[in-house]
Amino acid sequence: MDLRFSDEDEAFRAEARAWLEDNLSGDFAEIRHRGGPGDEHAFYEERLAWERHMGAAGWTCLAWPVEHGGRDLDLVRQVIFHEEYARAGGPGRLGHIGETLAGPTLIAFGTDDQKARLLPRIRSGEDLWCQGYSEPDAGSDLANVKTRAVRDGDDWVVDGQKVWTSLAHWADWCFVLARTDPDAAKHKGISYLLVPMRQDGVEIRPINQLTGDSEFNEVFFDGARTSTANLVGEVHGGWKVAMGTLAFERGASTLGQQMQFRNELAAIVEAARERGTAGDAALRQRLAAAWAGLEIMRWNSLRVLSGASGAELPREALIAKLYWGTWHRELGNLAMDVLGAGAMVGDSDGLTALQRLFLFSRADTIYAGSNEIQRNIVGERALGLPREPQP
Repeated sequence: MDLRFSDEDEAFRAEARAWLEDNLSGDFAEIRHRGGPGDEHAFYEERLAWERHMGAAGWTCLAWPVEHGGRDLDLVRQVIFHEEYARAGGPGRLGHIGETLAGPTLIAFGTDDQKARLLPRIRSGEDLWCQGYSEPDAGSDLANVKTRAVRDGDDWVVDGQKVWTSLAHWADWCFVLARTDPDAAKHKGISYLLVPMRQDGVEIRPINQLTGDSEFNEVFFDGARTSTANLVGEVHGGWKVAMGTLAFERGASTLGQQMQFRNELAAIVEAARERGTAGDAALRQRLAAAWAGLEIMRWNSLRVLSGASGAELPREALIAKLYWGTWHRELGNLAMDVLGAGAMVGDSDGLTALQRLFLFSRADTIYAGSNEIQRNIVGERALGLPREPQP
């Protein structure tokens, strides 16, 4: 991997930096550094307007092929944009799931009709998406999904429950894993459906979190319908598509997440300076270790992405969730220790940004596959160890 920046790359950096500085001002100035983890409800309308403003100016979906409305940027320039977006205090992206998960999945596996109908509305910010994977009995064990879909003429009829569905309360569409052959083995008989969220038969119940927000939701499908034209891949062949989506989730989309982590670490360092705790030897060691861990995370992601192709998940990528989930949880602990007794006191708006970080990061080692499940994945799929005995 060679991540040296050429003169052309630096020219792109200057272009991105100038646009972000010019546009994250005026009406959008108040949303800088807002809408991240634990702060998801902040400035929804303003962030939606920002999403569409970015789309109109050609600053969304930068990695997508040109024929689908993107700029076909290589990895280096994707990194540059994420760095400049974080540096400018760009708000949490409402279109993240559509841009980095649904869109690339459709580009890799979708039909021409699906691409023509759905990709432009993702790129413009007109449609928001959510992910219908986890269920009460199928979180880390994704292949255990029980949500069912039955063919009825030109529609699929969907019944079941999804849980921990991020931003479902704002989403226009959900990509849903549903069992379409109940007699098939677990990894077979699953189909990948695109389901409109704004219809009868879809009920969304917010899950209140420690932060007071409800980014996560329960979603109940009770006779919800979607056209057969919204099946991605083959009937009963959804597992392959689902694994492709996960490859994108653990790929370039993690770069933006790491830039947010960098902002959080910078805020903790600044808090240590303000409170005089930066001189504490133990805290200084932990701050340095956090910085080193973040650099390792970044370079490992870049190493994986530089050798990745298509929707295949490289073996080295399997450590990503285990690593960043544990690192981020410990960053929340570090934030509280830096604040000391001040961590017990909020501000006029309630929780401070570092308090939200601490509370939200408690879930990092659980959602999207717990640490225990991640270790099994690394052992079995990356190292070739015997499978864990089943009860």
